[in-house]
Amino acid sequence: MTFSGVFVPLITPFDRAGAVALDALEALAHDVLSAGARGLVALGTTGEPGSLTEAERGDVAGVLARVCRERDAPLIVGGDPQRVPAHAAAVLALVPPFVRPGENGVVAYFTDLARRSPAPLIVYHVPYRTGQPLSAATLRRIAGIGNVAGVKLATAAIDVETVALLADAPPGFAILGGDDAFLSPLLAMGAHGGILASAHVRTDRFVELTEAWKRGDAARAREIGNRLAALSITLFAEPNPAVVKAVLHAHGRIPTPRVRLPLLDASPRALDAALAAQSGCGGDTVTAGSGRADARDHHFR
Repeated sequence: MTFSGVFVPLITPFDRAGAVALDALEALAHDVLSAGARGLVALGTTGEPGSLTEAERGDVAGVLARVCRERDAPLIVGGDPQRVPAHAAAVLALVPPFVRPGENGVVAYFTDLARRSPAPLIVYHVPYRTGQPLSAATLRRIAGIGNVAGVKLATAAIDVETVALLADAPPGFAILGGDDAFLSPLLAMGAHGGILASAHVRTDRFVELTEAWKRGDAARAREIGNRLAALSITLFAEPNPAVVKAVLHAHGRIPTPRVRLPLLDASPRALDAALAAQSGCGGDTVTAGSGRADARDHHFR
């Protein structure tokens, strides 16, 4: 399978009692797919997997696997490859964090993990979280490992290594943007799509952006991309996914805006800024599937 387009790493909604709201999760999954997302990501960072019990993680993955089967959409699952649903199209596998094994150690790690994984790996390269930088040359070595399908590239910059990788991208290796505000320039340079928490909000516009760059409509892509970058900046103004959840709750799409510790709920100021940025993205301010009153009437009810 070739991974391209917009993948949404779904949040885990909680109800007023603090339990996982599986019905809301299912509805949200259908919403973003109906708005044009290519596929879903279960148990990525945005889904707060470290704050879920093993049973809750299983329930979340099971719901999203069922939705993807029904919609014939690819599901990427974060975490242990040995525990992914049978329907998973890929495993989102993090570069080993904290230990800083060096680039050769990272290559050896993914060689072993890919050999044992029942599904192809998408390597999650996020050095500001893991502490382990990777050069373009090392990413090409990783691309040559059997059963590795691509990379989620989240380096918080378009640096020399990003430029070098995209200037000579390995064939058949999906390069997916993972820093939402940088999506448009990455697509302009040849990235294949993105795994984007911001695409919970205005999914349709993120899809339109990827399609505009794909067909070479630079003027349209720049217009949309600039507005979506501003939206993404507001959605990440506080630790992810707090602001995303606040916006979704404000539109009546999830029952509460709650996150679990160590995260804190978004501030009213951050919510207002994100709602204002969303309204600047053109079209209706209410995202597919909401159909409620103006978001500002909901806030933290």
